[in-house]
Parts: sequence; structure tokens; C-alpha cells
Amino acid sequence: MKREITKEDKELAAAGYEHLEEQKHKGKVEGKDDLENVDIQEHRMSLHDLSQTLGTEIDSKDPGQSYGLTSDDAKTRLLKDGPNILTPPKKKSALRKYLDCLMTMFNLLLIIAGILEYVLLGIDFKDNFANTYLGGILIAVAFLNAFIEFYQLQKSEAILASFLAMIPPSCRVVRDGTLMSIPAADLVKGDIVLIRSGDKTPADLILFAANDLKVDNSSLTGESEPQERFPRPNGANVRPVEADNLVFNSTLVVNGEGWGVVVRTGDHTLIGQIASLTGGESGNRSPLSIEIGRFVLMVSAIAILFAVVFFVVGITTVYKGKAAQTVTFAVSILVAFVPEGLPSVVTLLLSIAAKRMAAQNVLVKDLQGVETLGTLHQLTAYEGLTLLATDKTGTLTRNQMTVTNIWSGEKMYSAFQSNNDNPDTLPFSIDAPGMRETVDIAALNSRVKFDKTDVPFEQRKILGDATETGLTRFAGRYISDYDGHQKAYPKVFEIPFNSTNKWALVILNKKHENGTLTAYIKGAPERVLAKCSTYLKDGKEVPITDDFRKAYDKAYDYMASRGHRVIANAQKLLPSPDYDSNTAFAKTDGNYPATEYCFVSLTSLEDPPKHGVREAIGTLRLAGIKVMMVTGDHPKTAEAIARKINLILGDTKDTLSAKTGRPIEEIYDDEVEAVVVHGDDIDGLQGWQWDQIFAKQEIVFARTSPQHKLEIVKRAQALGHIVGVTGDGVNDSPALKKADLGIAMNISGSDVSKEAANMILLDDNFASTVKGVAEGRQIFVNLKRSIQYTISHSTPEVIPQLLYVVVPIPLPLSAILILVIDLGFELFVALSFAWDKPETKDGLMRMSPRKPVNDRSILSLKKQALRRTKTLRRDPETQEVIPPSRFSIWMGKVKATFTRAFWVDVFERADGESLVDTKLLSYAYLEAGVIEMVGALVAYFVVFFKNGFGPSDLRRAQISGRAYPPNFLIMLEYFTKSSPDFLNSRGEIIPAWKQVDALGQAQSIVYLSVFIIQCFNVYAVKAKFSYPFGKSIVGNYYNLAGILAGACLGMFIVYTPPLHVVFGGSVHLSPLYWLIPIAFGVLLLGWASIRVVLMRKSIEQSRVKDIKGLMMFPTMRTMSMRSRH
Repeated sequence: MKREITKEDKELAAAGYEHLEEQKHKGKVEGKDDLENVDIQEHRMSLHDLSQTLGTEIDSKDPGQSYGLTSDDAKTRLLKDGPNILTPPKKKSALRKYLDCLMTMFNLLLIIAGILEYVLLGIDFKDNFANTYLGGILIAVAFLNAFIEFYQLQKSEAILASFLAMIPPSCRVVRDGTLMSIPAADLVKGDIVLIRSGDKTPADLILFAANDLKVDNSSLTGESEPQERFPRPNGANVRPVEADNLVFNSTLVVNGEGWGVVVRTGDHTLIGQIASLTGGESGNRSPLSIEIGRFVLMVSAIAILFAVVFFVVGITTVYKGKAAQTVTFAVSILVAFVPEGLPSVVTLLLSIAAKRMAAQNVLVKDLQGVETLGTLHQLTAYEGLTLLATDKTGTLTRNQMTVTNIWSGEKMYSAFQSNNDNPDTLPFSIDAPGMRETVDIAALNSRVKFDKTDVPFEQRKILGDATETGLTRFAGRYISDYDGHQKAYPKVFEIPFNSTNKWALVILNKKHENGTLTAYIKGAPERVLAKCSTYLKDGKEVPITDDFRKAYDKAYDYMASRGHRVIANAQKLLPSPDYDSNTAFAKTDGNYPATEYCFVSLTSLEDPPKHGVREAIGTLRLAGIKVMMVTGDHPKTAEAIARKINLILGDTKDTLSAKTGRPIEEIYDDEVEAVVVHGDDIDGLQGWQWDQIFAKQEIVFARTSPQHKLEIVKRAQALGHIVGVTGDGVNDSPALKKADLGIAMNISGSDVSKEAANMILLDDNFASTVKGVAEGRQIFVNLKRSIQYTISHSTPEVIPQLLYVVVPIPLPLSAILILVIDLGFELFVALSFAWDKPETKDGLMRMSPRKPVNDRSILSLKKQALRRTKTLRRDPETQEVIPPSRFSIWMGKVKATFTRAFWVDVFERADGESLVDTKLLSYAYLEAGVIEMVGALVAYFVVFFKNGFGPSDLRRAQISGRAYPPNFLIMLEYFTKSSPDFLNSRGEIIPAWKQVDALGQAQSIVYLSVFIIQCFNVYAVKAKFSYPFGKSIVGNYYNLAGILAGACLGMFIVYTPPLHVVFGGSVHLSPLYWLIPIAFGVLLLGWASIRVVLMRKSIEQSRVKDIKGLMMFPTMRTMSMRSRH
């Protein structure tokens, strides 16, 4: 039952989803000429000729019995042909990477400014000789800045490369008649390889046996649909790309299984011959890297604008036509505004984060992203994560299935020692009715393989998925000769399980009273039951009745509600003469028994949650991240597991109905916080229904297909969510690829899922996602602190320059001293923020995501989308959208600036936090910046006063230095070695040497004041949750090292006489003057403490509230061993 929704509400809800409805998949065929010219001919040969040519033994009737190559032969071939690896694509040279680092906006501004100084030197060498130092330093700093960034990039690349080497691709191969797993690099021509759904093909293979095998060739041919592949005993006389008996290296197996013989390895494979397909770089950019790019452009534009303005003001006032000096003055303004070290800070932050993630067994897969700004896109995607969609089996659970209960003949049996079953549950016995058939279906309708067959069953490693492995382990306990049992009943026909059918069928040569063939089917209970007309009871087939269906529903709910996976089993004894050994079964024609089966049993398997999953999900939810389960399991099973792991705490409509006795139809959507959506309902959901689902805090999607998972991700992204997806199977790969952050499992994950993901959890530990979120958020905080700290010095650098022009007073800071501030101690201290640790233990992980998705943000997005929709041009007949031209798009943007809606959107209050927002700018320019400026100017005037210059004297001296009108011939210039004596307001005469020394002392104290107050600012910018005095604030020893290095640099510049030629300065500056900026530094810490108090309420409001019922104790073993209450 739903509350009334108006037409306007539905129209608004549908907005933003149109592009998802209109998307059509179009395959692009790239490198077509290359595909035509490849040199592969083996697919034309018959299997017999191929076997002779390659010198290997294959058995197409029973491929598992193929002997393959001997180990010695394989070693010889490996030495002859080399390893099965592709020559990596040509990477950028170290020089090219360095040049990329050098060609950033900030570095280019420095280089241009430096070149400009040298141009002035060429115009007038004598007067501009001092600019030699300034120009050289500007250019050198740009190169040094680029080197720091380049060095960190190289380190990051080395870290990631070492972790890629930890997970070499492997494959299943038959050697010496034994199926084994070996590194794919050791494959040689003639090897027999088994490929299965989820595998990445390790080499070019010719198939000699296959069962419903489909491969994804889109990376090679652009075909969007999976292509079916099967053996051709006599070969296929077509082009290689059209051969359906040939499977190419690096293509992904998405369905079925096949046996093939290796015909090409390494660079001789099809993909190895097409160099153009092995290159190409990812163009993904995270929201954070986009913000950094915008900030760089914004600051650069402001710096250029102010430099031009100050140039114009300077040349018309204080410098009166002296272009050379005015340019140097404008350069100082440019340098003051630009945070030159930002690219290095970003790179270092991400490099350190990558190292930390590597220590947590998290592999950042995309190496190509390391070569650009916005490096390690996946790490920065973690910091903005708002929704995490996770698979269940193998991701949240251990992927260790154990058979627990069997329901057959309307009786429940326990197959696992348990003390919390119902009293009427019987102990399992192989002689009980229906049990022998259940065991046979588990053993014979199976596609598992064993690593060895010459050891007892208990000692074998089973190669197969978790469900089949659990069923095989169960069946093996009751079959004395497992291999003999399988050989006694050979397969005649098989349809493997897939995510579309959700069942697996096998027809065996197994005799019975009415014939020689028996069909077994197992799969999703609702799908299997739909094919049945009878059920097995006490060894006899009995028609299915309503009473049986009620008993079935009760048993199914009992199993599923305990969080168990439930499999249904059925059989059909195929009668002669309708079915015999000559019957040609075919899946494509539907020529196989699909109805009139006899229901045998329900089998439940328990897969307990992984250790740490419950706490991890609780932590993510307390961090404001919505976690939802997307699984192929039954809704009851999914909900039961979700309740064990903190994913569902509240009521769904079903549970509320059971509690209150109200019919489900009478329960409103807004009465419940949890929802379980069945996959069958997804295709029919409208926009407003998707909105209602995503508005819930606790969401489970069950019985979903791969296409459903992809649709869920797209719908969430359309609402503004930054979506992460975790998964391990083939069915997760489309969603992993589409997500902003795809996370695959290494141990239980398929090759297909690893190929699609951005990150791989090497130890399959779901809790690593929590560490990723914490690391991503800390990256953002540290980067923000670094920017906040760096731009705080702009005000004390720029305002004194303004006073120099307007008042005027002697120049407080020279351009070269500004450069020393920005690229001397400032750069190293700014870099030290990369090692900052969280301010409080759980502060960051109790805050909402910095750009949360809520009702207001969704409404804003939808209003914009609705306006866009109404302005789109459509074809009058088909109503399809006509794509606008680039010019139309550009004109539309220009026109939009003159509309009310545009400015409403611009000034609309957003709940999110940006990298550079008004709070940061206010603190840097108006709070800390003003304190630093006042402190520096106070020290400046005190030093001058002690040297005989009052403020009025400084103004008089500076005005005297300006050009007089033309009828005046005398121009007095003070504060130079050749200056005349100056008579101050106290009647004292100050000679030239003392004027120069006074200016040197004044400029030195301004420089030192900025440095000293910035030392205090290092800790002030960290104060958000707590005062700037705690251990967490001062615990970063790299900050202290940066400050110490800055102090050494400052002392060296100020108190080393030979350097005064370049930097100015004076050895006569008394250390007592340092007390002035120290006092203002203490004032800054005091103000930072006041800010903590003032902002405490708003920070408290943005904290995620405690969640009632959250279980934060460890996930314990849940294998039905709890006592019954």
C-alpha cells in the first residue's frame, strides 16, 4: 500500500533516469584491418592432424582422460618457445614522465616568470643583473618541483608493480595424465587446458570438447554479446576471428566449460599480433582529482589577474615607467598566490596511501593511472563513497558450503550435527526414502574436477564453485568408490547452470525399470518445482497437491530463514522407446526433457559469514555509507544473512506484518526502513519506485541476474551516489566495471571479476574496504590541510606589497624572499601533512560522506534533469533524442548564464564539503592570513622604529624616492648604498649604510614572521574535532622535521652575509624580535581553539547518529551449533 503520488511527483521521480532507458549497446570494431591480417591457421586442421602436429594426446570423448604432454616435454618446449607472456606495451620513458610532471600549470607559470626575468636581463644587463638570481631560482624550483612529483610517481609505480607480481595468472592444465594448476606463463604449445566460466583464457586454444561454452570477445572484436564456441573435429575453414572452434588469449569465459589444446602462446597469439589493442590508457578521473584540477585553474587565474593588476598599478605609481622593476614586482605577486608545491603534495599523499593499502593486502590494479595527475583514481574514489553494493557468497560469506538439511518426502533430515533443529527433524540416513537419489544427483549432476584421482577422496582438492564443492563433499561421504560411480553412469547430455536458467540438467546412461536413460536436474527451488508434476514419497512418485506445496513452502522458509542456500533436486526416468542411446538431445532446439519431472528433495547448505564482516558493515554504516546486498540467492536466505551481519536491523513489510498481524498490502512504504527486492520485480520498476527503494537505509536485492546488478548500479549513480561494488563471480563483473570503485576478491574471485575491478583484495578480507574508506577520507583531510596551510601565507605576502604601492612604504618582502617562503620551508612543511594521522580515533569514520546523497541533493539533481529533458529535441515520429551539436551545447551553456534557473543552481546550498570551500578560504585569507599579516607588519614597523624610522618617516622616505613632476630635477632615493642621509622626525640623521641595514632587518623579520607564525599554523589547521595541543595533533614528526629544516634555512638566509647580495637580510637582526611573531603564533592557536568551540555544533550535526541495534562484536562461527532457546 502506498500513499498518494501525483502525476507531477512521478514525472519528477522519472527525471534523471531517461538516459538509462535510452542507452543502447553498440559494439565498436576496432583494429579491423589487424584482425584480418593475423597469422593463425591451426583452426583449419582436424583434431587428429592437430594432435599429431603438436605431439600431444587428446581424448575428445572423455577429455578428462587426455594424457597431454609429459612434464619433461613441457620443460623442453618452454625453453625453446619462451614463456607464455605478452611483450608489455611500450610505456612512457622516464624523460617523458618527467616532462609531464614539469608541464603542470604551476610549474609553467614559474618557468615563464623566470624566462621573463632573463628577457629583462637581455634588455638592460647592468640594471637587471640581480634578476639573474631570481630568474634562475624560479626555473630551478619548477624543475625541482617536477622532480619531487616524478620521484613519487616512480615509487608508486614500483609498489603497484610488485603487488601485481604477487598474483600471477594461473590455469588448469593436464600433464602426465593429471589435472593440475600452473602459472599461465608456463603454458606451451600442445598443452591440454580446461577453461571454465569465470576464467581468463591463458593462450590461443583449439577446442576438442565443450559444454555450453561462451566467451566474451568484446576486447578484440567489439562484439557485445558473448560468442558460443564448440569443437570442430574436421576443423573450420574460415578466418581466425570467425572460427567457432578457436578461443583467443585474454578473452573471458562467461559460461560453460571447454577443453582445448594450446596452439599459440605469448606474442604469437592473436592479441600478441595486434599491438594496437594492448595499449591505451584509462581516462577515469575521480571527483577529488577533478576538484584539484579546478582549484589549480582557479588559483592560476587569480594569480595571473592580480599580477597583471599590480603590474598596471605599479608602472603607473611607484615605478613610473620602469618596466623591468615592475615586472619583477608582478612576478612576486604571481609567486605569492601560486601554491607551487601542490602537485608534489598530491602525489606524495597518494603514494603514501598506496603503500599503506599495500600493507593491508589491497592491490590498486590500474598502473596506467599512476602516470597522470589524479593518480590512483581508485584510492580517491574511496573518500567519496556513499553506497557500497556487495555480493553475498564469497564476499560477505566464507564460500565454504556445508550441507545442513535435506527435506524429502515431506520429512526434514539433518545432515550436520546440530542442536537447534526442530524436534521433528530426523537424523540423516542414506537408506531413508529419497536420500539415495539426493546423493546421486549431488554426485552425478556435477561439474567439479579433482586435482588428483590417485589419492583417497578425503585428501583431494575439489576444483569447482562453493555450492558444488559442498554437495560433492557431502556425496563423497556416502559413495565408497566416487570415481567408479561416475564412470558407471556416463553423461549423455548436459546443460550447465547459468545465471539465466538458474538450474543445471544432466542426462545419464543409468538404467531403470522403463528405460536406460535418467535425467537429473538441480537449481533454484522455484525454477525446479515449476518443472515437476510429481514428488518422491517412500520411493514412489506421487502427484503434487496443494498440501504438498504448503509443506514445501514451510520447509523452504525454514531453511532459507536460517540463512542457508537452498537447492532443489528432481529426476525423470526417461522411458523407452521415446528415449534411448540414439536420441539426439540439443539445447538450442529445446530437444531435451523440460517438464514432468519428479521432485526429489530440497537441500540446504550453510555458508557462514566471514570473520570481521559484521563489524566492517557496522563501521561503514556509522560512516554514513549505505551498504546493500545484491545476490542471486533466495530473498529469505539473503535477509537472514543480512540480519546476522548488521545489514538489516529494522523491519521489512513481511516482518512488520508478522509482528502486527496486518496484511502486507496495508503497510505503507514509509513505515519500514528495510526492503528486500526480488529480481523478478526489477525489470518493471518505475522511477518513483527506484527512489523509494534507495530512500531506505537497509536494502537487499535477491535473485538478481548480472543485468539486474548492472541496472542497480546505474540507478544509484543516477541519483548522485558514488558507488562501490564488491564481488567475486562472473555475474558481478558488469557491475564491477560500471561502478565508480570495483573491488574483486583474489582467492575466491574469478578471472573475469578481477579483470573488471579497479581493486583486488589479496586476502579476500571484506574489512579492508573499511580501511580503504578511512584511508581515502584521510587523504582528503590531509590534502585540505596542506592547501589551507599553503595559501594562508598569501595574505601576509600580498597585502604588504599593496601597502608598498598605495601608502607607500619600503618593500616589506622582495620577490625572491617570497619565493624562498613558498618553495623553501613551505614546500617541505606542506609535504609533511601527507603523514598526518586521524585527529581522533573514529572522528573521520563517524562523519557523513563529504558529498552525502539525501533528499535535497536528489531533488536538485532531478529538477536539473527535468529541465534538461524538456529542452531536448526529439524525432517527431520515433520520439528518440536528437543529439545536439557541439556548437549547440556551447551556445546552450552561454544562454544558460542569463537564466534565473542557472543562478539558482549555482547558489543553491549544498550539504557536501568541497576540497576548497568558503570555510577554507575564510580561514586562509581572512583569519590566519590576517593574523599573519598583522604580526609581520607589527614586527616590520617595530624593527624600523628601533632603527630610527617611524611610520611617517617611512612614508616620507618612500615618497621622496618617487619621480617628481618634470619641472623638478632632483629625485631622492633612500635605502640604497648610494642614498643621501635621511633626517627623521626625531631630528636624527641616518646614513645610507644604516638605511640599507634597517631595510634588510625589516625584510628579514617579515620573512621570519611569516615562517614563525606558519609554524604555529601547522597545528592550527589540524584543529577540527579537538584543540590544537593533543598528541594526535603534534604526533607527526615529519611536521617537526619540516619546521626544523625551515628554521635552518631561515637562519642561513638571514644571518649569512654572502647571501645578502641575493636575498637581502642583516646579521644585526636581534633574536628578540622573534618574540613578536611568536606572540601572534600563540594568538593563532588561541583563535584555532575558539574555532573548535564555535564549529563544534555544526560538526556534531554532521556526525552520523548512533544506529540502534548495531552489533559490533566479532562474527562468530554460525554453523548451526547454537543451543535452542
